[in-house]
Amino acid sequence: MKTTSLVLDIKTLVIAGCILLLTIIVSILFVKLSGAYIRKRVSSNHIDPTSYYFAQKFVTAIIYIVGIAFALVQIPAFKTIGHSLLAGAGILSLVAGLASQQALSNIMSGFLIVMFKPFKINDKITFNQNYTGVVEEINLRHVVLKDLENNRVIVPNSVISSQVIVNTNLTENKICKMIEIGIGYGSDIGKALKIMEDEVLKHPFHLDNRTPSDIENNVPAVVCRVISLDSSSVTLKAWAYAENSSNGFVMYCDLLRSIKERFDREGIEIPYSYQNVIIQNPSKEDS
Repeated sequence: MKTTSLVLDIKTLVIAGCILLLTIIVSILFVKLSGAYIRKRVSSNHIDPTSYYFAQKFVTAIIYIVGIAFALVQIPAFKTIGHSLLAGAGILSLVAGLASQQALSNIMSGFLIVMFKPFKINDKITFNQNYTGVVEEINLRHVVLKDLENNRVIVPNSVISSQVIVNTNLTENKICKMIEIGIGYGSDIGKALKIMEDEVLKHPFHLDNRTPSDIENNVPAVVCRVISLDSSSVTLKAWAYAENSSNGFVMYCDLLRSIKERFDREGIEIPYSYQNVIIQNPSKEDS
């Protein structure tokens, strides 16, 4: 009897192990085949891959849950748990247990992100006013961002969905960079504004953002204005558009240098803070 029971136990474990192995193989094949399909769709139709990758990870999780449930059914001690998983009651219990660890919140937030699309893969976003990066992945638990230093920022879905997000690519990619420079009160304001306009127009990354109506009404391609009269300077601002945020950053840096160099050549003063130090003659008593 003991020998027969031992044989049955080994057979049960072998069957359960085979089911788990088959589950892993099916999951790997699904990931590879679905990944190839997604890449083909993205390259041929230029579609947004966010929903596809999210669905891929969700189906993969279902495959593992079903496979584990079938494996548990083969073991008498865990048969009830296996049936519960397959019937759905076990899944609900599992979700309820994970909710205390914010897993359910992350999953639901992930669905909301994919559904309403405040951002998608390859968008450049800023959240919490501290973290800026390109969205690389959106899965059931978190969002992966690649920042400017090539680091990966891992953010739980429930956290990022509750933050104010600045999305550079939500409706269009073009960006407006504002160049502010202070000049001395004795400098020629009109000349300084003209220099700023010329330098923006000369930059290869500058984008003419005017509508046909603006062009017809002779609206300038670059708007430059005096925005404040400060204690020691007159502050000027130029609005310069670029095709995307990367070009905009390069253009902004280049313009700061070129405008400064033009101001130096044209005699436009850029004031800087300084202090007058007064040294009084020592008194006779101190001497």
